[in-house]
Amino acid sequence: MGLRKDFLWGGAIAANQVEGAWNVDGKGPSVADVATYKPNVDVKDYKKQVQITQDSIKQAMATKDTTYYPKRRGIDFYHRYPEDIKLFAEMGFKTLRISIAWSRLYPTGEEEEPNQAGVDFYKAVFKEMHKYHIEPLVTLSHYEMPLALAQKYNGWADRRIIDLFVRFCRTCFTTYRDDVKYWLTFNEIDSVTRHPFTSAGIIPDQSDNLLQDEYQAFHHQFVASALVTKICHELIPGSQVGCMLTKLTDYANSADPRDVLASFNKNTMNYFPADVQVFGRYPELILNYFKKNNLHIVMADGDLEILAANTVDFVSFSYYMSMVSSYDENNLTLTSGNTVVGGKNPYLKSTDWGWTVDPVGLRISLLQLYDRYHKPLFIVENGMGAQDELTSDGKIHDDYRIDYFRSHFEEMIKAVDAGVDLMGYTSWAPIDLVSASTSQMSKRYGFIYVDEDDLGRGSLNRYKKDSFTWYQKVIRSNGEDLA
Repeated sequence: MGLRKDFLWGGAIAANQVEGAWNVDGKGPSVADVATYKPNVDVKDYKKQVQITQDSIKQAMATKDTTYYPKRRGIDFYHRYPEDIKLFAEMGFKTLRISIAWSRLYPTGEEEEPNQAGVDFYKAVFKEMHKYHIEPLVTLSHYEMPLALAQKYNGWADRRIIDLFVRFCRTCFTTYRDDVKYWLTFNEIDSVTRHPFTSAGIIPDQSDNLLQDEYQAFHHQFVASALVTKICHELIPGSQVGCMLTKLTDYANSADPRDVLASFNKNTMNYFPADVQVFGRYPELILNYFKKNNLHIVMADGDLEILAANTVDFVSFSYYMSMVSSYDENNLTLTSGNTVVGGKNPYLKSTDWGWTVDPVGLRISLLQLYDRYHKPLFIVENGMGAQDELTSDGKIHDDYRIDYFRSHFEEMIKAVDAGVDLMGYTSWAPIDLVSASTSQMSKRYGFIYVDEDDLGRGSLNRYKKDSFTWYQKVIRSNGEDLA
């Protein structure tokens, strides 16, 4: 069968990891602008990497430093976007996934009118993309809510955030209605319980009951997602809105039924946010989880009807690795993954950051998601962080990256041949950027090398890696030539 003729090949980036210009042209600080680079913390210790407190926020906002707050500088996409988009076009991109930084349009999140400079910036970015016939895929919330909302309301734990987010989204829909057809609401929406501040603006030491606040935030995001899905469909005829899930594929460590049960429970909790957005209702197992854990989710009259009436058009997801589970963690060798720690699969190799490499797991994930949801799927993040070496003649020989993508594309195509309806694929990330979890530049994902180190030193010049030419060939052949 092969991939559909209109398959959307491309790449994915996030505003907070590439734009920089964190306090330029009226932009307000976001939760990403207080994330620190911690060279003395093990890169595999994600809890310490993403740890945040009220005091650490105050310390961050008392300085304009960009050395240890690298998401403030990014890779200067804010000024270099024409150059970068031209390089993406040279690879043959059909689509580019970006996010619109909420605090660039509404600096504190509570302004009545948007910041015009921010509005104009994204208008210019979309114009540049359309110049090369690149279809925008836009994430509305990608780990960059206004910091002021986290400090004032404890983020999405407060219901008042819904209306503020809806206002921001309505501005995006009305302003860019002729520019953007494909939208995603919340990036990796299931991540609220893994990093509540990054994902939902919840400051842990500001919560009396963190678990309660996390699941209350989930509900508010579900309602907000449903409301903006409805508004998008009304304002942009023919638009499509998707949810976005971190696909944390998990296997049982053994055939011991207790291990199988442990894996089932982990996968069930991973699926639940997408279940709500696709089916328009809470799963019974999740409602029972709330009861058993004394979680009292406050729902306003009409919330459940809003969820039921405004489900998503497609399911997008990130896939980087898989893990294994056991009823007894002493049976496991623990390793890191995409902001999680779990059991290491002895049959798989790992990256320098401990993430297992499991291309067959991508096929399994596609089959699982399509069998569960019967909706078109979109792989919007997949890739490997690696240490690249820039040679004296400006080359980066990254056969390891080509091998990674080739093996994953082969399995992706097998899933499509099995009957999965797959809309497209956007690699994370087509250009080196600041890592979401460790705030590093040395953890490089791109087909394009950016001359910048972990402390922000470098020319910021862009260099094509060997994988650049290879991905160009893959796109040109629509996945038929992976040699």
